[in-house]
Amino acid sequence: MQPCLSHLPCVRSRERGFILVAVLWILTALATLATIFSMYVINTATAFAVHDERLQAEGLARAAIELSVYQVAASTPAPLSRGSFAFRIGNATVNAEFMAETARIDLNAAPRDLLAGLFVTLGATRAQGEYYADRIIGWRSPPTPENPEAESGLYRAAGLPYGPRAAPFPHTGELGLVLGLPDFIVERTLPFVTVYSGQPQINIYNAAPQVVAALPGMDPQRLNAVLVQREAGPQNAQGLLAMLGAVQTLANTQSSKALRVTAGIAFDSGQRMTTEAVIFILDSGTEPYRVLTWRDDMDDTSARVVAR
Repeated sequence: MQPCLSHLPCVRSRERGFILVAVLWILTALATLATIFSMYVINTATAFAVHDERLQAEGLARAAIELSVYQVAASTPAPLSRGSFAFRIGNATVNAEFMAETARIDLNAAPRDLLAGLFVTLGATRAQGEYYADRIIGWRSPPTPENPEAESGLYRAAGLPYGPRAAPFPHTGELGLVLGLPDFIVERTLPFVTVYSGQPQINIYNAAPQVVAALPGMDPQRLNAVLVQREAGPQNAQGLLAMLGAVQTLANTQSSKALRVTAGIAFDSGQRMTTEAVIFILDSGTEPYRVLTWRDDMDDTSARVVAR
């Protein structure tokens, strides 16, 4: 290495080297900050886009509900008890279905045999199904003057910190609190029950096969015949009911003012959302309907229940 012949040039050379390193560090830091900021901008834009689609989805679900109410109100001579339609607004396509709650078994109105039949259809033994039905009736019924502790005593004996409601189910989720019902039975039962029908009967045209099979005395041959016959449409309602024999008192072809509306929403971006609401159609007032329950997959909340 050649020694510096002059002290001043060596100092200047070292200063230039230090400045170069400092500039490189500053450029690196700026590049890193620019990268971080660009990622922040991208993530923020994505978040706003998803949020915007969620807002749109709720509006589209409301539109599906209102169109369902219109179809029911405009139908003659009798209100529709089910239907489906599709529409497109903006950057989303909506596939909607509506069904009267009479397609489900009402936990507050169904008789013991119908409840027991549903549990048997879903995998319980006859003895288990009858026990589960008894506990549901015990949960929803006020205590009798003759033996006011009959049902609540069972809960105490089981070591539970609560007793039966002794009043109607406010929502189907409460089924999981009923004494003796296993979790898997509750999970299987929920898609087929309601608290909004208000009728002890089921709509034989709309009910799922599992619900039709719950009718007392329904064997596989009769069930198959009923399912085939109802595919012909509602023109021969009396003939279909006659096929049920003595249990036709637990079936009808009526609609109800409680309607379950399901809206599947697909955005052009690929985002998909589903909303399910139970509404009650009003006969008077400023609003045509009232929302009873609202369930969606738009966020981490699996269900929102609106006060009745």
